[in-house]
Amino acid sequence: MAYIRKRKNGKWSYTVSVGIDPLTKRQKQKTKSGFNTSKEAKSAARKLEEEIEKGTYVNESRINFEAFTQEWIKVYGQNAKTSSVRARKKEMNHFISVWGPYSLNKITKQNYHEVIVKLAEKYSRNYVSGIHACGRMIFAYAVEIGILKLNPTENVKLPKPKVKVEDIENQDEEIKFLEKEELAKFLRLSESDGLEMDSLIFTTLSYTGLRIGELLALKWSDFSPENNSLRVTKTIYNPTNNIKEYELLTPKTSGSIRSIRIDRS
Repeated sequence: MAYIRKRKNGKWSYTVSVGIDPLTKRQKQKTKSGFNTSKEAKSAARKLEEEIEKGTYVNESRINFEAFTQEWIKVYGQNAKTSSVRARKKEMNHFISVWGPYSLNKITKQNYHEVIVKLAEKYSRNYVSGIHACGRMIFAYAVEIGILKLNPTENVKLPKPKVKVEDIENQDEEIKFLEKEELAKFLRLSESDGLEMDSLIFTTLSYTGLRIGELLALKWSDFSPENNSLRVTKTIYNPTNNIKEYELLTPKTSGSIRSIRIDRS
């Protein structure tokens, strides 16, 4: 049963029991004020009591956005690569610069959409897509652990880039891959005119599908001449491009074996 009362400032408030705290075993209450009339306060209290009865009530946290994202990145990092954590930190900083001190539960769908639109005006679509993915993960986690009722990122889509006729007419034809004959010519040139390791590197990349980081992490023990195969168990992570500062991480496809069959005739 809600307790309705009039405050000294003339506004009305309600106090509703929201259940037992599982840790303290004490009754928890929610109080909200600022209503102009007793009727408004009673109506709001009834809606809250209905949510509690249906099991849809969420006691939203007032933690500020920056503090919450720092907690989220720790949880995210427990099951992610160092490179992924580094990328997420960079992406979430775009949101922190806007909402850092604000309560997580005060960020609306409109707020989120406005930020995405502004970012889309400044950065490439691919980069903004990564920032948007990070935002979805942050708010989805808040909903998952029960400190946020609604996810403001739901159904928010990236703005479509406006393409002008002049852009289409002036753009060069995009070549996405080499034909078989073109690849063969490129590999012959890498052997005759390339640097010392070019032919070996480009041939291996071409016929195995290895990523460059996986190639650089290979050891002779990863190569099996009997089975004509490579075992991919690691990749090099080196964001500073310093030859002495690198880290070996697991590849995206962990422990995969890729067959090599090279016909150079």
